[in-house]
Amino acid sequence: MANINLLPWRAERRKLREREFYMMLMAAAAGALAAFLLAMFWMSHLISAQEDDNAFLQREITALDKKIEEIKELDKRRSQLLTRKEIIEQLQSNRSQMVHLFDEMVKTIPDGARLDTMKQAGDTLTLQGGAESNSRVATYMRNIDNSPWMGRSDLSKIENRAGAKDTDKKLPYQFSLEVKLRKPDEAKKGEQDKEVPTGAAAGPATGKPAADAPAGTPPVAASSNAPGKTPAPATTGEKK
Repeated sequence: MANINLLPWRAERRKLREREFYMMLMAAAAGALAAFLLAMFWMSHLISAQEDDNAFLQREITALDKKIEEIKELDKRRSQLLTRKEIIEQLQSNRSQMVHLFDEMVKTIPDGARLDTMKQAGDTLTLQGGAESNSRVATYMRNIDNSPWMGRSDLSKIENRAGAKDTDKKLPYQFSLEVKLRKPDEAKKGEQDKEVPTGAAAGPATGKPAADAPAGTPPVAASSNAPGKTPAPATTGEKK
């Protein structure tokens, strides 16, 4: 006998499809939520790694800033040491300058002149004193100009104060000089320039008689150093 299904099968199939639809929708929502959470975790991981890199770079920048400050301090100390070294070298080079300077002052001042004050500012020496006349001051300036340790002298003032009460009657002319001091190497160079070479006094070997030779002396002929030749004897104008 055939079985007849009298239940509402269409309604049952509709409910089954609705149930499958909702299950698929929930699965899709769960998958989207999982993907979103995974993306958020990955982005947070990248942000944390970047923050760690930034912190590392900041620490390195701070360390470099400290090193730069130390380098600047070392450069400053180095410049100070170099300046001190230059000052010490200058003092060492000028250590004997004052001895030579006082020695030259004693040698250069002529009779009839006197120094009252002396002031040094760097390489400039200011001399003030009295003299008997203008010629004494001129002689003093020439002596200073010829000194190897005292350079060019400039006359600042000179006046005749014979009628003044505080002026020595024997030295009525009051003068003021400014002298440029020379460096020790310049002084040595000046002394070397003043030295006369040994062979300079002999003069060139020419046929002319020497300037200080007596009259009637025959000229000396230049000898030849060529091998195999004998220098010819000097002939005179006298007849045998």
